[in-house]
Amino acid sequence: MPQPPRILSTLAVATLLREWLPEAGEPVPEVVFNPTARLMQQMAEGLTGDIAILTEAGIEELTASGVLAAGTRQDLARSAIGMAVAKGAPHPDISSVAALRATLLATPSLVYSRAGASGIFFAELIERLGIAAEVNAKATVIPQGFTAEVAARGEAALAIQQVSELLAVPGIEFVGKLPEGANTYAIFSAARFTAAQPEARALLERLAAAMTPERLAAHGLDPA
Repeated sequence: MPQPPRILSTLAVATLLREWLPEAGEPVPEVVFNPTARLMQQMAEGLTGDIAILTEAGIEELTASGVLAAGTRQDLARSAIGMAVAKGAPHPDISSVAALRATLLATPSLVYSRAGASGIFFAELIERLGIAAEVNAKATVIPQGFTAEVAARGEAALAIQQVSELLAVPGIEFVGKLPEGANTYAIFSAARFTAAQPEARALLERLAAAMTPERLAAHGLDPA
């Protein structure tokens, strides 16, 4: 029996990828999910596979180093950072940068991720807004995973993460994207490993073709 192809994927497309896997063909790929930074660390430690789905920058770095095959990159999705609250909780005002700043100062608690692209950006954002000390004093900073799970359990009033990652969690309500001037947009791309199985070429083409605007929108993502 052939070895199942292995996909190493960022969490930002986890729900979408799980939905697509039954269409991937046989044998069904094995998928390892982690934030891009953690996956890149694991790859540096020897983890390998057939296809990697990471941030655009991560794909470019690993292609330059020869881990991923040059000329195989496929841009899959574009993602913004958003905010969520527990189901039934009031939705705070994040309609402008000033409103977001006031909301972050007023909230009793919040959660963001240390390793994810959204968490790295958010840590820089609160520094830029001059409120890092106040926000971090009441923040839960998880090492990785879905921040909205913390909000859904009632352990934080606000969750900050990629929109697609917030929508992956039941028991929350999506407040909205962070406002222009306090947001960043990440491109998530895929590429084949240099030592990938031959079948990985067709698998990557099927994956890219499946990223239709309708499917992306259903998971809080935009076309790349």
